[in-house]
Amino acid sequence: MTTINTFDDDTRDGMSDDDTFDEDTFEGGTRRGVLADRSDVLLEDGGADGAGDEIWRERASRNELKHVAGLGELEDVTEVEYRKVRLERVVLVGVWSSRTGTLRDAEESMRELAALAQTAGAEVCDAVLQQRSRPDPATYVGAGKAKEVADIVAVNEADTIIVDDDLPPSQRRALEDATKVKVVDRTAVILDIFAQHATSREGKAQVELAQLQYMLPRLRGWGAALSRQAGGRAAGADGGIGSRGPGETKIELDRRVIRTRIAHLRRQIAQMAPSREVKRGSRRKYGLPTIAVVGYTNAGKSSLTNRLTGSAELVENALFATLDTAVRRARAKDGRLYAYVDTVGFVRRLPTQLVEAFKSTLEEIADADLILHVVDASHPDPFGQIDAVNDVLRTIDGVDRLPVVTVFNKTDLIDDVTRERLSQLAPDAFLVSSASGEGVDALRAHVEGMLPKPNVHVEALLPYTSGSLLSKIREYGNVESVEYRDDGVMLEADVDEHLAAQVIEQSIADAHDAHDGGADDAGERDFDRAARAMLKRDERHA
Repeated sequence: MTTINTFDDDTRDGMSDDDTFDEDTFEGGTRRGVLADRSDVLLEDGGADGAGDEIWRERASRNELKHVAGLGELEDVTEVEYRKVRLERVVLVGVWSSRTGTLRDAEESMRELAALAQTAGAEVCDAVLQQRSRPDPATYVGAGKAKEVADIVAVNEADTIIVDDDLPPSQRRALEDATKVKVVDRTAVILDIFAQHATSREGKAQVELAQLQYMLPRLRGWGAALSRQAGGRAAGADGGIGSRGPGETKIELDRRVIRTRIAHLRRQIAQMAPSREVKRGSRRKYGLPTIAVVGYTNAGKSSLTNRLTGSAELVENALFATLDTAVRRARAKDGRLYAYVDTVGFVRRLPTQLVEAFKSTLEEIADADLILHVVDASHPDPFGQIDAVNDVLRTIDGVDRLPVVTVFNKTDLIDDVTRERLSQLAPDAFLVSSASGEGVDALRAHVEGMLPKPNVHVEALLPYTSGSLLSKIREYGNVESVEYRDDGVMLEADVDEHLAAQVIEQSIADAHDAHDGGADDAGERDFDRAARAMLKRDERHA
């Protein structure tokens, strides 16, 4: 792939034919590669361009397209069957302005788009960036640049153009007319990846809902697709009076079918909610503490969860490899059980359709006791990833009340300078490696220390038929003593309110308390046991 370096006119005038430049050291006018290995936050680049400089640079840059280097050298992020056949060849196109970001931000966004395209099963042939104050309202890059993009597409024999933006139908149609190939935007690529990776019935329904919501305003047709369905005699002998008229166009029919399907999917997803609520209710019933593992896509959430729980679940080095929420249990040092909830990964500019469709899944986060925010320490812009995840979390009700533990994963892939910088910028964060196990034990101990503790102390005599309840208390509570007696099992333990209620319900009267008299009937004994349990809790938390 050809890589074009761009220099300003003053620099070019001072060059001789024998002069060469090192891209890594030349700062005046060279294009910095999209595979830059430093974050803006880590490098702390200073300074801002003035308005005059912005206008001058935009005029100069609009006369040329800037090729983005190194995309063809990206590692394949997944191994799937469709790599055995011819891959769809794509060219990436982006527009950036210094008013909304830096060149490094734009190149990093293109790098991420290249990874998304590869995950979707495409081969990235080339990528170009154009600097302009705002996208062209007609063809996104302007008529002249659209012709240049068409030439790049022809040279690379590309099948598709992927635009690093959310394109309205008019811009997509105009760019397709100018380049004669299919044009898709960033949202369409993400939706395609979700469709490939969805496995559960609920996940497939959520993805289909998001796709239809995206497709509805973008429907278009040509020729017969725009003609009206016939009425009256043309409709057949059964047309009759009242059926004559212009009818609806084919595109109107398609819209109606999609709206009907959207309504059906929403009802279907709503019907799945009780099953998910039963699972969450079961965890609440037995006081199982829950940790929601969130983070940017491919940050290593699943692999870190495996390390923390000792699980052997299959993980994949791919974007959006996890779409369906997975719950994995672990046991704390004091013997109590708790659970990690591995959630779907986030991405910059996550399509609003996906946020709405996966809202029911994201509610698992709000139901947790703690959030474990996993960040890819080796990423060029880790703090940009943190901001992207926080933007999505802010849309979920109840998340703002939860404590958050930030974890920089993949520290085996960073150097000492980056490690020190991350420690300075995020002193409370944990630096770990799910691959080598570095820092995992310290993280696990910290997380277990933040888990909610059982707040009710109970002393009760349980019948031998309550073996199931006793097992739950051992798993979810803290047992201080167990005495097996002739009349039952004498238990002293710390449990949560749900288990305390079951202990009170199933407990039996102690033998030394049993005597004749109407005052000691079963109801009053139950009240006394409940009062003793609640009194114990108040004394321990006074």
